[in-house]
Amino acid sequence: MDAREAALRRAHEHAVRWLASLDDRRVPARASVDEIVRALGHELPAAPGTPADVVDLLATACEPGLTAFPSGRFYGFVVGGTEPAALATDWLVSAWDQNCVMRAASPAYAAVEEVAGAWLLDLLGLPGDSAVGFTTGATMANFTCLAAGRDAVLRRAGWNVARDGLTGGPAVRVLAGEDRHMAIDLALRYLGLGQPELITADGQGRIEPAALRQALEAGGQRPTIVILQAGDIHSGAFDPFVEAIGAARAADAWVHVDGAFGLWAAASPRYAHLTAGCADADSWATDAHKTLNVPYDCGLAIVRDPSAVRAAMGLRGDYLIQDEQGDPTDKVPELSRRGRAFTVWAVLRSLGRSGVADLVERLCGHAAAFAAGIAGTDGATVLNDVVFTQVCAEFGDDARTERVLARLLDDGTAWISGSTWHGRRVMRISVSNWSTTDDDVARALDAIRRASVGA
Repeated sequence: MDAREAALRRAHEHAVRWLASLDDRRVPARASVDEIVRALGHELPAAPGTPADVVDLLATACEPGLTAFPSGRFYGFVVGGTEPAALATDWLVSAWDQNCVMRAASPAYAAVEEVAGAWLLDLLGLPGDSAVGFTTGATMANFTCLAAGRDAVLRRAGWNVARDGLTGGPAVRVLAGEDRHMAIDLALRYLGLGQPELITADGQGRIEPAALRQALEAGGQRPTIVILQAGDIHSGAFDPFVEAIGAARAADAWVHVDGAFGLWAAASPRYAHLTAGCADADSWATDAHKTLNVPYDCGLAIVRDPSAVRAAMGLRGDYLIQDEQGDPTDKVPELSRRGRAFTVWAVLRSLGRSGVADLVERLCGHAAAFAAGIAGTDGATVLNDVVFTQVCAEFGDDARTERVLARLLDDGTAWISGSTWHGRRVMRISVSNWSTTDDDVARALDAIRRASVGA
């Protein structure tokens, strides 16, 4: 057995052991950063080490400091786990080590990206000739789509941003709901567009179409982007797309939808109504690591007009082998990157259309069970309309809510973290993991009740 095979076998053993521990282990990590640093060692060795021994050291030193994110009892952030076919495929992605820039460099990757992209558009009910780019995550998916939108609205105004930059050009106006996700602001900062103008949202975080229409009419004929959302980070609510997109179209604005986790509602016959009208936008961003449960590093940037994203992201180099049909790199910011489409293809092929719908519906069902269980807990109030996978609750006042959260993390049965919503401290539950079971939810609810007693 050579050194590479030995290291791979050792890594497999550690991975299997870690996954087998998830059902019984505490969800929060047991060790601190300083403890793990000491276990790893401060000094860089003077001589090489055996690869298998290096794997052993890393796994042994880090295991106490790992949070059980893949557990069915992690509800702290909107992050999924990794579906089995996607996990195994991700190991292949590292072993294959493909350069995913050009069709000519890796025909296998380009083919899988093409097939997976078409499946995604079909599942999500989006225009079938849209461009689908695979980015690092939802933030860069939003960046990619908004770059396409920025350049497109400036072209309509007679300005070529790719050639001339932003300085001296028309100002781009960006409107977004006041409850938009912070990743939107970050993407706009990257793009040199600054903070958006905020439009009034209702109590669930949905943008108010009348307020949007009024703001658009007051803004004149400036190049404009309107940002909507599919799935509020606190309430899970969806913007009223039909009315909001209608108002944006009347103002000749580019419409982008941030659907990091909520866009997947369209894949379920039971929840597709939440995305009604969404397909009329110009671009959509989502994250396959969230509701779809592929490994991290897999955002999806979808743009109705492929030429718009190609104009914003495409590049030419004398040493590159360009394909007349276009290349994967024409749709994303990066050149070197992982073969992200492999894992998306694997989970879609593994689940099929009905399996993706069932995944979405199970997550939503667990969220509803959390809401019902918390509503029956003494002193607790569910604050949002639970329409998708998010639940927000309080326990009488901010101080008591904080005590319940602290006791819950100390208990370790589940990871549920807090947030501030409408000026109140809340317990925020995000159900995103494919492996969450009814028993996981019951165990977490028991832990919440224990934490609330005497808090």
